[in-house]
Amino acid sequence: MLYGAKESTLKINVTETRCIKIKYISFGKGERPLVIIPGLSLRSISGMAVPLAYMYRVFAKDFKVFVFDRRDDVPEGFTVSDIADDIAEAMRILGIKNADIIGISQGGMAAQYLAVRYPEFVRTLTLGVTLSRMNDTVTAAVNGWVKNAESGDIGAVVNNMILQMYSDRYVKKYKRLLPVISKFTKLEDPTRFVILAKACLTCDIYGELEKIKCPVFVIGGKLDKIVTGEASEQIAEKLVSSGCKCRLFLYDGLGHAAYEEAKDFNRKILDFIWNSDHE
Repeated sequence: MLYGAKESTLKINVTETRCIKIKYISFGKGERPLVIIPGLSLRSISGMAVPLAYMYRVFAKDFKVFVFDRRDDVPEGFTVSDIADDIAEAMRILGIKNADIIGISQGGMAAQYLAVRYPEFVRTLTLGVTLSRMNDTVTAAVNGWVKNAESGDIGAVVNNMILQMYSDRYVKKYKRLLPVISKFTKLEDPTRFVILAKACLTCDIYGELEKIKCPVFVIGGKLDKIVTGEASEQIAEKLVSSGCKCRLFLYDGLGHAAYEEAKDFNRKILDFIWNSDHE
C-alpha cells in the first residue's frame, strides 16, 4: 500500500457492555505523530487509505500520520466537542501524545476543543478553513445542507456544497461536469450526515482560545462561502492577543476548498511545523 497506508478500526469501551468504534487510517515512515481531523464529508473514510495517503504524502517521510473518522454510530445531539473527546480517547489508547494536529473545517472546530481540553496531546495546531464560533454564513450553509438531505434531495446537497466550497474559477472550469457529479455522487448515510452537519453549529470555543498555549497556524481562504475568511482572522487575532505564537495565512482567490485547490497548502503546514521546532 502507498506509504504503508492501512485502515483500522478502534474500539473504545464506554461501559462493560457498550463500545464505540472509530475508523482511522495510518501511514508514513516517520515516528513523530501527526493527527489529521478531516472535515464534514458525504461518506466515511472506509476505502480511502490510498487516496488520503496520497493527498497528505508530503508528511509521509517524516511522520506517522493518523487520520481519524467520526465514530461509527453518532447519536442525536452529537457535537464538535464530542468529536474532540473521542479523538483524545483514541489517541490515549493508541499511545499518541504530543502530536502535531491538523484540523480541517469541522475538524478544525474539534481540534480547538482538543487543544483547550487536552493540551498534553497537542504539540502544534493547524486550523484550516475553520471557525471558533457561529456566524450567519455557516448557519445558512449548514441548514441548507440539512434541509436538502432530510428531504432526500441528495443532488442539491452535493451541488450546493460544490458551489459553496470551491472558487468561482474552479467551478467555471468544471461547470459542465457539475450536473454529472451531482447525479452520481452518493451520500453514504443521510441520517449520519445530518447529525454531523448539525454538529457544526455547536462550535463555541472562541471564549476559551486563550487557553491554547502551543504554536498555532491558521490557514484559510479569503473568499470562504461557508465559514468566511473573517473567521480565520478572528481566531488568529484572539490567539495573538492572548500571547500565543500564532501565524495566519489566507489565500486571496480561494474559499473553503483551499485545502484541495492550493497546491502548496500542505507544504505551508509542514513548513510551519518545522519552523515551530526552532522558535
